[in-house]
Amino acid sequence: MNILVRLPNWLGDVVMSLTFLQELARLQPDSHIEVIIKKELAEIPALLPFVKQIHPFSKKEFPGISGVYRFGKKLSENKKYDYFFCLPDSFSSAMMGLGIQARKRIGFSGQWRSFLLTHAFAKPQHLHRTEEYLYLLEKTFQTKIQASAFRFPAVEKKEYMILNFNSEASSRRMPVSKALEIIKYIRKEFSQPLVLIGSLKEQIFIESILNLLPERENIENLAGKTTLPELIQTIASAILMISTDSGSAHIATAVQTPLLVLFGAGNEANTGPFQTEKAKVLRLEGLPCSPCLKNECKLYKQPKCLTDIPVQNIVDEVKKLV
Repeated sequence: MNILVRLPNWLGDVVMSLTFLQELARLQPDSHIEVIIKKELAEIPALLPFVKQIHPFSKKEFPGISGVYRFGKKLSENKKYDYFFCLPDSFSSAMMGLGIQARKRIGFSGQWRSFLLTHAFAKPQHLHRTEEYLYLLEKTFQTKIQASAFRFPAVEKKEYMILNFNSEASSRRMPVSKALEIIKYIRKEFSQPLVLIGSLKEQIFIESILNLLPERENIENLAGKTTLPELIQTIASAILMISTDSGSAHIATAVQTPLLVLFGAGNEANTGPFQTEKAKVLRLEGLPCSPCLKNECKLYKQPKCLTDIPVQNIVDEVKKLV
C-alpha cells in the first residue's frame, strides 16, 4: 500500500505531526510511507526510518493553485497512491491532493476545500494539535489510538542552557528589552554557559540583543549557524531550554530536554508541550486578552503577555527544572 502524507508548513507543526507518522507506520506496517514537505524542512522526516521517500516542495518552483496541482500531478505520473493524508488546513494543500489522484484523500473540512477530498472531517474541538492529526487516523482506520508521543533518541547532556527568543509571529517573539532582562537574571543565578539559537533570518534579531550586552562572556550565538539536524542535536544536548512558543520548543519536547516555555498569544492546550513531565508552561496570569491567538499584538506596542512576565518567576521555574 502506498501512502502519501502532506506535512504541515511550520517547524513546530511538523514536529507535532511526527507522532502521526509514527502511528501510521504502526497501524500499516507493510505500507510504503512517503511525505511532501517544504524544501527547507525536509531534513526532519529524513531522520525517520519509517518514512521511505521525501518529496520536497517549493512555492517558487510551483507557484499558485495551478502550481500545487501540477506538483501533485507530477507525483501521480510516477506512482499510484492508495491514501493521501492532508495535514495542513489550506485549500492549496488539498488541491495538491487532487492532482495526486490518490484513491482516498483525507483531511479536515473548511476553507471551501471539502470537494477536493474524498473524506473531509470536521476538526475536533479542544484537542492538542498532535491529537488533531491522530484523529484523522482514527476516522480513516476506524480505531481508537492511545499514542505515545514521538521522541528522538536521548543523547548525553552537556552543561549549557539554551535561550530561544524567536518565533515566526511577532506576538510570540520576545522583545529585545525583555530578552536582555532574562539574560541578565539567568547569568546572575546560574553559572552554565548560555547558547542562543535561531534561523538564518533570525540572525539580525539575535545580534540586536547581544549587541546591547555589556559583555558576551559565556554566551554563544548559534543563530543561523546550524542545520536542522544540528539544531536538534544542540537542543538535545542542553540541560535546559528557555523558549518562546515556537518550533524549537517542540523540538525540546521531542528530544526530552527540560523546557520552560513562555506563552502569551498562543493556547498551550492546543500547541503546548505534549505528553511530557519535563516541560513547564509559564504565562502572565490575569491578562484578559491572553491568549488572543493572533500573530500581532493589536493592543500594545509590544506583547504585554510576554513583557510583563516577572523575571523572578522565570528564574524560580528554571531552578525547579535544572
